[in-house]
Amino acid sequence: MSTEKPQDQYIKVGNINTRFWAVGDEGTAVILLHPGLGAVENWELNINALAQNHRIYAIDMLGFGHTGLPEAPYSLTKAAQHVNDFLEAQRIERASLVGNCGGGGVSLQFAIQYPEKLEKLVLAASWGLGKEIPLMMRLGALPIIGELLMRPSRKLAANMLKTSVYDPAVVTEEMVEDFYQRMSLPGAQKAYTSVFRAIENFRGPRAEILRFIGDNLANITVPTLIIWGKQDRMRPVAHAYVAKEGIPNAELHIFDPCGHLPQIERPDEFNALVLEFLSR
Repeated sequence: MSTEKPQDQYIKVGNINTRFWAVGDEGTAVILLHPGLGAVENWELNINALAQNHRIYAIDMLGFGHTGLPEAPYSLTKAAQHVNDFLEAQRIERASLVGNCGGGGVSLQFAIQYPEKLEKLVLAASWGLGKEIPLMMRLGALPIIGELLMRPSRKLAANMLKTSVYDPAVVTEEMVEDFYQRMSLPGAQKAYTSVFRAIENFRGPRAEILRFIGDNLANITVPTLIIWGKQDRMRPVAHAYVAKEGIPNAELHIFDPCGHLPQIERPDEFNALVLEFLSR
């Protein structure tokens, strides 16, 4: 199995220049959707392993990494449409989605919006299943305070990554530097705050979005794998059970110990679990 980092590729998705990685040329298509504030690099430990039996695409989601924002306002509907437009640009009729945190929220929206395009669904510590989020994320939704909190620095990058994992030792200097560089891209701070304010306020995820997702969980009928870290401080493990109870054809796997980024903290086990699920 190759451990080489894939080459960056770009494609126009609608009018949005979109960065992605593509690995593998056999099997079904699988789209990897990173956590909020993340990018394709969040899947560096997974993409080559998963490509053994599948065509894997990791994309910088709408407003993140090197992918641009839509015309205001941002919404999960537009983010899901961006994924659908990416599939159409790649001539992919159906795909499985693997989403972590914010990528899970977009995956849920996609499952509701485009059920005919979805093969299977993997939700890893998904956003959108409960109001509980860290104080810093709630403060980030406030005017002025959000800009101050999201001012790029290596210290901020390191703190956010270490808060997201159970064992801080898994956070490497390379990960911190990569995150810092993405935070420092022109327009990144504005993009991050505009995305968060569109879907969250000081109380957490916006009530109307949570209601919409909650009311539609029963309509997600594709096979679904829910993965969570027992020690997740960003999205409590209780949210995993909301998904398990709400989605009819769902199964749950909890990693212990593990935080918010199971694909980074437990990559070998994560990859094996997802490959086995996709192979059924």
